[in-house]
Amino acid sequence: MDTISLWQVIKEDFQTPIKNDPAIKSKFELFFNYPGVWTVINYRIAHRLYNRGFHFLGRFIMGVNQIITNIDIHPRCKIGRRVFIDHGIGVVVGETAVIEDDVLIYQGVTLGGVSLDKDVKRHPTIRSGAVISTGAKVLGNITIGKNAKVGANSVVIKDVPDNSTAVGIPARVITKGKDKSQLSHNKIPDINKELFIYLSKRISILEKAILSHHEEIIPSQDEELEKIYKDFISTMKD
Repeated sequence: MDTISLWQVIKEDFQTPIKNDPAIKSKFELFFNYPGVWTVINYRIAHRLYNRGFHFLGRFIMGVNQIITNIDIHPRCKIGRRVFIDHGIGVVVGETAVIEDDVLIYQGVTLGGVSLDKDVKRHPTIRSGAVISTGAKVLGNITIGKNAKVGANSVVIKDVPDNSTAVGIPARVITKGKDKSQLSHNKIPDINKELFIYLSKRISILEKAILSHHEEIIPSQDEELEKIYKDFISTMKD
């Protein structure tokens, strides 16, 4: 931010959705259909003013922006270059949050705090290239690593390593160092579904053994199922 002018940063903000959103058909749409873009631009101005001591004016600009876009960003937070808030409705970014370059944020995301202490970092840091999916809540002074993904509606209260995927409530890391692509949300597994399938198979084995009076079949089939369960649990550990 120190080596590039405000206008150059804003120019990048306008170009980012054109490069990353396949839904956009013309630059004219940016003026009416992309509240996230306008929020980031308003933030750029408000942030400069806030850092120069014009706290009320910075808050006023973002207050008006919130009324218009329904996106609440504190002017003191730090947002890097080429950050794209897609759709954006309901996004909240707290005072001490840090968002690095090339981060993608979807609607309903909260980067919130869990402490009322002043003059401390209370909000998360989102490293470059991360994707925070729809409705996710990232809470406290934690770090979402580079190129990491947070699944939709997840609640993250612990650090997420680089190139990892975290899902669930509370969120757990399910893959590490594998998927560096930004999107591919359809590849995020359903943890509850996997556990339900495991329990159903285990019950099925027990029912068959009891009904057939062949309890000796349990160890052989259950051994394979136990391996599946252990593999599942190992992916859930941080």
